[in-house]
This record gives sequence, C-alpha cells and structure tokens, in this order.
Amino acid sequence: MKYSVASSMSAYIFLLLFSFSWPITSSQSHESFLQCLSLHFSNSSSISKLIYTPNNPSYFSLLNFSIQNPRFSSPFTPKPLVIVTPLQPSHVQAAVNCTRKHSLQIRVRSGGHDYEGLSYISDVPFVILDLINLRSIAVDEENSTLWVEAGATVGEVYYRIAEKSTTLGFPAGICPTMGVGGHFSGGGYGTMLRKYGLAADNIVDARLVDVEGNLLDRKSMGEDLFWAIRGGGGVSFGVVLAWKIKLVPVPSTVAVFTITRNLEQNATKLVHQWMQVADKFHEDLFIRLILQAANSNEDGKKTIQVSFNSLFLGGVDRLLPLMEKSFPELGLRKEDCTEMSWIKSALYFNGQNGQPLESLLDRTLQSKLSFKAKSDFVQKPISEKGLEGIWKLLYEEEVGRGMLIISPYGGKMSKILESETPFPHRAGNIGVIQYLIYWEEEGNVTKSQMHINWIRRLHSYMTPYVSKKPRSAYLNYRDLDIGTNRGPSTNYEQARIWGVKYFKSNFDRLVLVKTMGDPANFFWNEQSIPPLPVRGQKIYNYI
Repeated sequence: MKYSVASSMSAYIFLLLFSFSWPITSSQSHESFLQCLSLHFSNSSSISKLIYTPNNPSYFSLLNFSIQNPRFSSPFTPKPLVIVTPLQPSHVQAAVNCTRKHSLQIRVRSGGHDYEGLSYISDVPFVILDLINLRSIAVDEENSTLWVEAGATVGEVYYRIAEKSTTLGFPAGICPTMGVGGHFSGGGYGTMLRKYGLAADNIVDARLVDVEGNLLDRKSMGEDLFWAIRGGGGVSFGVVLAWKIKLVPVPSTVAVFTITRNLEQNATKLVHQWMQVADKFHEDLFIRLILQAANSNEDGKKTIQVSFNSLFLGGVDRLLPLMEKSFPELGLRKEDCTEMSWIKSALYFNGQNGQPLESLLDRTLQSKLSFKAKSDFVQKPISEKGLEGIWKLLYEEEVGRGMLIISPYGGKMSKILESETPFPHRAGNIGVIQYLIYWEEEGNVTKSQMHINWIRRLHSYMTPYVSKKPRSAYLNYRDLDIGTNRGPSTNYEQARIWGVKYFKSNFDRLVLVKTMGDPANFFWNEQSIPPLPVRGQKIYNYI
C-alpha cells in the first residue's frame, strides 16, 4: 500500500509525540515505532489524535476505560508503551506492520472483557490496538444480515437491530458491554443458543488484517482461516476488523421469568431435576441456574439461593403447558411470567428491566469488581450429595460473591457437529458452568489470593462431576490456570495442555491454520494458538 506523506509534517508530528521524556527502557524501539506510524498514516495531521503515550493526559483514562476487571489495573500491572485507536482499516494495517517491524508485541482490545486481561496486559514491551472507534453497524433488514465493526458492543448490535425490526434478533451474549471482536471469535452464547446456536455459528463473512498487513475478507482469507476465527480466538491469527452476521427471526412477544428457591424450598432437588431435563426442553425454552449463598430468614444464618432465569421465544399461554409437561416440579404460574419484546428481554437479563433501550448503548459496566472465573461442561446430572458439597463451599465466601451460573445446552447445540467451528462443545453436554468469585479488596494481594484459592478449590471439588478426557473449558471464560504458553517459542506439546481443553480435536486444525498464516508466531499471547516448527523459519522474538 502506498502512502503520500509530507516529510515536514511527519517530522512535526514525531516531535510533537516525543516532547516528553519516557520512563520506559525500550524507548528507542517505541520511538521508531511511532515514527513508522507517522510515515504510514495517509493523513499525518491526525496521528496525534489516534496515539496515546504515557505522557498524554488522556492515556490512563483511555487505558482504564475498557479494563473490565480491576484485578489488572493496579500500579504494578504492566502498561503499554503506546495505545493506538484506529479510525479506519489502514490505521490497523500500519499498526500491525510497524509493531512487527520494530519487535513490539500487539494486544488487540475491542471491549476489554478478556477474563485474564490478555487484551491489555503483557510482560514484554507492547502496544494496545484499541478498536473503540471502529464500531459502525449497518443493518440489512431485507436480507436479514448485519455488518458490525469489531469495536462495537453486543448491546449496540442489539439496539441497532431493534431500530430496524421487532422480529429480528441475534444469538449473542447477555452482557451488553462485551466487544464483538473477542466475543464472537471465542464462540459467544446467550439466551437463544438452544434455538440458534452460538454467535460464531451465525457469522457469514469477516474482514481481517493478517500478519503481513493485508486486508482480507472471507473469499481472500480462505475457508480454513475463516473457520479458525469463528470460535478459535481471532487474535491468534490477525486483527478482526468486522463481522457480517446472519440475523435470526424472533417473535414479537417473548416471555421471561425468574423464580428463586432456597434450601428450605427444596432447591437441591429442583437443581437435580433440572439437570435431568434442561437439555431436553423445547428449543424455544432457555432456563439457566444461578447458584449462590444468601442470608436466611433466621438471624445470622445462610442458605443457598437458586434462581431459575428463563427466556421463552413465545407467549405465556404457550409456555405454561410446556413447563407443566417438562418441568412441573418448578411450579411455574402465569403471574411469575412477564411478556415483552425480545429487545427488552436483553435489558431484563442484564438486570436493567424497565430501563430505556438506550441503556444498551452504554459501554460502561454497572459495577466493576475484581473477579476470577473458571468453567466446566456437565455431561451427567450432579447427584444431590454432589450439590451439597457445592453448597458447603459457597458458604465459605461472603454472601453474593461466589456463584455458579449453569446454562443449558441441547436443541440446536446438539445438532451442530463438533468440527463445524473450532468450538467443539456440542452434543452430549447438559450445559456449561461458569464459576465466579468477586471481591472488593483491590490492591490487597493476600485477600485477592484468598478468593482465587477458593475458586480453585471449588473447581477441584467439581472434578468427578464434569467432563473428562479432556476436562473441557470455554475459551471466552479464559482461565490461565489450565495452562499457558511459555513465550513465543512455545511448542505444540506445551500448548496442547490447555488447547485441547478449549478445542478438543479441533486444536490440531487450528495449529495448522496458524502455521500457514503466522509461522513466526507474531500474534502471540499466553493462550494463543502456536505454529508448528517450520524448517528455516525463526520464531518471532520481542524486545
């Protein structure tokens, strides 16, 4: 790609960016990186508005804005040398080419929801490519498709769909502040997964910048790479700029309910029964479980609270007979249910019931607490005795801080082959468990470690009750405890330890795609797909 840049303007911008001293040891490299950018941007006068160094007054506010886990925002957390906020694909191409040329690592951030902070931290000198300005959305109602740039959020996608239609939707996640760049590329599921599968199952095209700085679409990248980025994590292969998604039909009216039961109300038996039937419900019905400790009516005592949180793609009159047939033990009544539009259900599941639809456009989390998460897949009902062991562990943490969220599979999820996308967790799973622990003691290393140790013990306790060989995990609930790469030179066997847990046998195909597209492993992180060694090919070395 050719660029015409006035040399005098480039020199001016370069001096402007470096009118301050840098407290970073790799200053020579990042200075060269920024000079490289100034030469590649077609409009040099705009570069100072797109690049943030630690001396920029807005650097820390921009950095922290999309850090969704305060565990990774302490003064001791590694900070980027530069944050680049591109406005167009050519800016992304320039950032990729210049970081590669000057031996800097690149971390790509769309919404900042990576559970282990890998989109904005690194132990080697790095640059954040923050896609917050790349968030345009174009809805094609006639063809039921939508193009969305990777920096947009799930909430923005839902809102723009609803602007055009009351009978179209999309099966992505519940949290509206998630960036679609990472969420879709890791699979992405929500309340309609039993009807329509994952977000990744409904992607029909994509735009990506590869390691050479080429701008590719589905046709030019080829079917192997297109397969890999739909569930295999896009950041292993390039920078996803945009997705074209297939919208799905939704009824004009849906029904929601949340029924809460505690141990005194037979919660243990209800959870056990749910596990026998949840994956066999009609595909229009989604009922997830939220399990946590709660204060009992008796002073000073705790109990376990189970919330049965549901979306039904239809009205209450159709829902009640289905529930009476499939799960009569819950005792659902008409007064427990609320009818609303699908778009309003998106607010309901995010705890914003009754708020304006514009709330979906807010990129800021309602509250930010430090957290650690893990995941599992359930393939057999957990016994009542097994559940009682979970209750004992939940009692150890403060009320409302530790929880399990179990989402049901079955329906469409059981009809898609494991190899259709890199996401392999399909038939044979009752559901997916997300374990979560939140805490407020930011900066207190001892307290933080205590909470992390608790969730590790819970995860260890669950070993007999979840999938085996491998014990599977979900990429979007990233967990570095299951294994990490040992730098860019990580080999296949090292990465396979964690890779098969996320991808099962699809891991091998992902490695081959990586080897073809990025043999030097430029797009590397602690859980990125590694390439196979290629004779004569040197692995990328960061400063």
